Amino acid sequence: MADHPNVFVHPSSFVDEPCVIGEGTKIWHFCHVMKNSRIGRNCSVGQNVLVAPGVVIGDHVKIQNNVSVYEGVTLEDHVFCGPSMVFTNVINPRSEIVRKDEYRATLVRRGATLGANCTIMCGHTIGEFAFIGAGAVVTKDVPAFALVLGNPARLAGWMCRCGVRLPAGTDAPRCSACKRKYRQKGQVLEPVSPEPPAE
Repeated sequence: MADHPNVFVHPSSFVDEPCVIGEGTKIWHFCHVMKNSRIGRNCSVGQNVLVAPGVVIGDHVKIQNNVSVYEGVTLEDHVFCGPSMVFTNVINPRSEIVRKDEYRATLVRRGATLGANCTIMCGHTIGEFAFIGAGAVVTKDVPAFALVLGNPARLAGWMCRCGVRLPAGTDAPRCSACKRKYRQKGQVLEPVSPEPPAE
């Protein structure tokens, strides 16, 4: 089951074989980790979480309570899934029609935050360090570092890697907290300095 014996699984949870769970990961109450899934190191899987077959979860991922990570979803390192946020894997479900061969993949890139109660429609990529606001409904790809809000989710600004909103009205924003610098070109934001510059 685990790459390392230093894994905590609460007695109320079920972990099916085979699967891989990395060192330092904690799986809390009433969870179900299904076969052929992979969870990385030092992850926190909150209460009442489903990890479906074939799901890949990176290192240092935090999944809050009441989240179902369905087949076809990949979470890269340092992703945050807020309480009761929703993934889907079929675009047009019907109870009486089996569409397991129509699953659409969802990729959440490194460091992205998915706010509480947001919904990620399947078949899209959430860019690295993007920030999906609470309750937003994502219906298309989200650029790296983007802040998206509303239903449907729309670009509302840009977020620093450290999670602070960047100042608007400039093509060269600088984070007020960590001092990282960025460059905006249209709908793309790129870091100029990956690490904060020395003061």
